[in-house]
Amino acid sequence: MSNSSSISARRAVGRTRRHFRLRKKVVGSAERPRLVVTRSSRHIGAALVDDAIGQTVASASTLEADLRSLDGDKTAKARKVGELIAERAKDKGVVAVVFDRAGDKYHGRVAALADGARGAGLEF
Repeated sequence: MSNSSSISARRAVGRTRRHFRLRKKVVGSAERPRLVVTRSSRHIGAALVDDAIGQTVASASTLEADLRSLDGDKTAKARKVGELIAERAKDKGVVAVVFDRAGDKYHGRVAALADGARGAGLEF
């Protein structure tokens, strides 16, 4: 192989570039905060961020105790995280968000989280 970098390193660089490109266009506000999805190989998390003041409004993750004990695959847990973040957003008076997939493809667990949030009444 002529290129010295690994496939995973190139994939990570591509994801970072996509994230910077998306962040130029996606900005959250107090009325419509940014729903940021953070995905790892084992867990997924979501946070509502008001970019005007740089503050997290609400968050949810599979690292929480009640979601850790949940049975099912990672996609089912991602859907539950979406439902939970929508519930917490409603408690804070947020009904509409801007979706920030953080450079990840809108597929699989990221899409399941978005579907769960939409199903629980959050508008994108």
